[in-house]
Amino acid sequence: MQVPNGIPATQLPVPRWRKSRASNPSGCCVEVAELPDGAIAMRNSRDPAGPALVYTRAEVAAFLAGVKNGEFDDLYPGGVVVLSPEAHRGRFGLAALRPAQIRAAASARHDT
Repeated sequence: MQVPNGIPATQLPVPRWRKSRASNPSGCCVEVAELPDGAIAMRNSRDPAGPALVYTRAEVAAFLAGVKNGEFDDLYPGGVVVLSPEAHRGRFGLAALRPAQIRAAASARHDT
């Protein structure tokens, strides 16, 4: 079943939408769902009936690789959100660190 981009999310045959545990608790999140054909749909949680963007698994994999490689870090100029053992004390298990803090932590790991 080919699903067009921009289809209202309520028209998708999706059993479950999900979002990251690191998402904003006020509901401003990106949600994803797997479609029956294996494609991945994304929507804005603030507008659950709004348009959904549909991507192939390869497209999502390429995007996630770019995120992991830091290719989009400039879009979050206040710092980088990283998962770290130290951050698990936080509410969502995340720490927002500035690039200098990340370099210092990496340097400390290499010095030990």
